[in-house]
Amino acid sequence: MKVTILTIFPEFFASPLEQSLLQKAVENKTLEVEIVDIRKFSGNKHNTVDDAPFGGGGGMVMKIEPLYDALSSVLYNDESKNRRIVLTSAAGRKYDQPAAVKYSLLDHLIIICGRYKGVDERILKFFDLDEVSIGDYIINGGETAALVILESVFRLLPGSMHDIDSALTDSFSDDILGAPVWTRPAEFLGEKAPATLLGGDHARMDEFRRWAALKRTMDNRPDLLRRADLSDDDRAMIERIAAGNEFDN
Repeated sequence: MKVTILTIFPEFFASPLEQSLLQKAVENKTLEVEIVDIRKFSGNKHNTVDDAPFGGGGGMVMKIEPLYDALSSVLYNDESKNRRIVLTSAAGRKYDQPAAVKYSLLDHLIIICGRYKGVDERILKFFDLDEVSIGDYIINGGETAALVILESVFRLLPGSMHDIDSALTDSFSDDILGAPVWTRPAEFLGEKAPATLLGGDHARMDEFRRWAALKRTMDNRPDLLRRADLSDDDRAMIERIAAGNEFDN
């Protein structure tokens, strides 16, 4: 898979691309990452890519020309038939795990890092873009958002994770938060890990983890349960949890 990131701060991505699993994915060619500097398409000696908004108001706006030219240069030699263009924007649709799964199936994902007050709206007239927001808060620019999208997508690619079960049981993988986890020592300052997880009954362990995941979701993100594909066993567990029952060790 290829990911192209258009940004005015290309150096932002140097360190993340040289760390841990992301670095290994690039090295083993599971993932190809291309960074495009929008400023190189500014057409002026000062590399200016922003201007004041028409009609006044605070902030600056990313100009249409450099962004149009930068994106056109990416698409010019791109033969991918299965690609999408994403614009990071506080005004976009909220990014979630299903979106990560959808993008992970592409041959080429192109991410435009939004900046300033926003990008000139006319870019949406020239290209078919997905406007995407990573949450209901404001950050300085789309580079952080692009990195979030990149990491969430690449870990779904075949061969990118040493332990595929880890990815499959992550929070949001089935619209349920991941279960709490424990490791050695089994007891610390009087607090013990759940006895069920220390035994050898794997079916019972799976049942406990599902119980714990459902309880965590009910406590922290009950909104997820409305869209989750729940089994009859899940619904029975939820009823027991709602009634205040504990898992029977």
